Order: sequence, then C-alpha cells, then structure tokens
Amino acid sequence: MDRIYLDYAATTPVDRRVLEAMQPYFTGIFGNASSVHAAGREAKAALEEARATIARSIGAQPAELVFTSGGTESDNAAIAGVLHAAPADGLRGIVTAAAEHHAVLSPCEEYGRSGHPVFVLPVNRYGVVEHESLHSVLKRNPLLVSLMYGNNEVGALTPLREIAAQVHATGALLHSDAVQCLGKIPVDVNELGVDLMSLTAHKLYGPKGIGALYIRNGTPWSPFLFGGGQERGRRPGTENVALAVGFARAVELGVGAMPEDRLRLSSMRDELEKRVKEEFVGVLVNSTSAERLPNILNVSFDSSQMPMQGEMLIVNLDLAGISASSGSACTSGSVQPSHVLTAMGRDTATAAASVRFSFGRMNTEEDVKRVVVVLKDIIARMKTN
Repeated sequence: MDRIYLDYAATTPVDRRVLEAMQPYFTGIFGNASSVHAAGREAKAALEEARATIARSIGAQPAELVFTSGGTESDNAAIAGVLHAAPADGLRGIVTAAAEHHAVLSPCEEYGRSGHPVFVLPVNRYGVVEHESLHSVLKRNPLLVSLMYGNNEVGALTPLREIAAQVHATGALLHSDAVQCLGKIPVDVNELGVDLMSLTAHKLYGPKGIGALYIRNGTPWSPFLFGGGQERGRRPGTENVALAVGFARAVELGVGAMPEDRLRLSSMRDELEKRVKEEFVGVLVNSTSAERLPNILNVSFDSSQMPMQGEMLIVNLDLAGISASSGSACTSGSVQPSHVLTAMGRDTATAAASVRFSFGRMNTEEDVKRVVVVLKDIIARMKTN
C-alpha cells in the first residue's frame, strides 16, 4: 500500500538537494567554526554564508540572525531575552493569544508565575486576535507582544503589518513565530514590522535540530544561555555548520519555488475542502474565511450532527495509509481537544473530532481523491459502530 503523507505542518522530509549540500560538512569540512586554523576558518565561512542566505530571504542583516536548535528554542529565547534585558523598573508585561503554539504559551505561563503580568488575548472564530482586544491590553503598557504569523493548526494568518503599528505606538516590542510561513508565503521582517521572529528548518524540507531567531538591530535583548562566545555571544555552544548549510539550502529552494508551490498547494487544499463539504454532513472548516497558509486544511465534525471520536478517525486514516493529525505535532499524543479550536469557539466534542491535513511537495491531486474515498469508508464504519 502506497502511503499518503498529509502532515507536512508537523515536519517535512529532507530534500535530496539539501542533504547533498550538507554532506561535506559531516566529514571533509568538519572544523570547529570557532577555531582559528584553516579547518575552522573554512567551517566559519560556510556558517556565515548560510546565515547571510537565510537573512537575505527575510530582508534582514546577517548579524541580526542567531542560529538555535529550532522553533521552540527561538520562541523561548525571544521571550526570555527581552525580559532579561528589561530594566527592573521597566515595562514587564507579556501579551500573547489563546491560539498560540505551546512554545510561546508555556514560557509565558512560566514567567507569569514569576510575577510578570501575562495577558492572553482571545481570538475570533477564524483564530485571529481582534484589533480592539489588542488595543485594550496595550493600554497596560506591556513590554512584549508575541503573536504567530501563520497558525500551525488552522493556517490563519495574523495581520502583522497593522498590529506592528499598534504595538510600536505604545513602545512595546513585537515577536512572531513564523516557522510555518517561510517558503510558503513571503516573509519580510521590514514589511511586517517585527522586532523578533522565530524560524526553523524542518518545516521546509531542511534538517531537524536547527532554527533561527531574528533580532532587529537595537532591540533590547539578553541571552539566556551561557558558556561561550558563539553567535556573537548570544547563543553559546559549538555551531552545527552542516545543519546551518542545510537550513540555508532549504530556504534557497523553498523561496525560489514559492510562487508555483503556493498555487499548487492551495489548489489541492481547496479541492479537498470542497469535496469534504460536499460529501459529509456536519463538517466544519476551521478558519475558512481568514487569510491563511496555502497548505493547511483543518476540519471538524459537528458534535451535534455527527458525533465522532477524533482519535479513532486519525488512527483509522493511518491504518488506511493516510498520515494526518489532530493538530500540533507537539500535543498530538494528548487526549485533550485542540486548545486552538476551543479558543476559536468550537465545543469540546467538536474540537476533539478534528483533522488537520497539511500538503507538501510530494502530494498530488490523486491524493485528494483517495482521501475522500477513504474518509467515506471510515466514517460509514464509525457511524455503524
């Protein structure tokens, strides 16, 4: 049985061309980028070239980019770094939203226990913060606002350009988790107006274990890890040159193919959305009216019309050769319904009966047809049991 992978928002396979770019740095060019001898200088040159490539893709300066172990570390570093740099008597509040990834919500919660005021804003039925609620909380003079650019579960896009003007008018800083966006939609830190931005490689056919944090020049920020002078003193530890090279190559390929990929992915997403709504009663498409990422479709089965055990639906899809998810890969092992969907107003039973299909390079229109056929069979069997 040929499997269909529809969980690209969780992770992607490493592109063959990315792997080829990385291979020399595991063996032949293996020097420590902090060493002053020839082997170290060669590694350092590759590291800085990778940094420049990634920075260029988002409109940043190379010195504004810090390599990390991935999106979660970047999110934590953004929040911790801003708080640590703040004067003791300065603005210390943090603003985020109920539909954020736990890599933002959890550190905010932790700092809340340490006495920092934390404001978690509601989202509308599309998964986006309303301007009015943000405007209201900005009157409390927070230090940092952290709102993701593209939601990892429903794909909704936050209007960062408009929000940045609101945030900066109060003197606060703006951080955005954009790990789902790079290579799928244009990402330019200057157009978006962000002060900090989190990125990762494994969402765009790069290696796992490496990400980056963009920190705009002049942004008050202090490191929260210590032990070495790497990354201009902002992130200690021996740099992983091979992964950085792979990250840069993945960005190069992803941004280069973005216009065509965006059209193809959104076409498959829209076709599956259309077919699912036609075939099944009680299907709710989450965030359908908002601006959204081209590759994510999240659907729920209305508990009042079609009671459904969401976990069993995912298991049955897997048994039929289709890899999908119930939401974030970081929480998919949990029996709790998606916090994103409940924040959007879905009742607990409906939120628990949800599936996220996320498309990628290897998917075809034939995959869409097969998913619909398989879903019809699974749902028919589940309704009779």
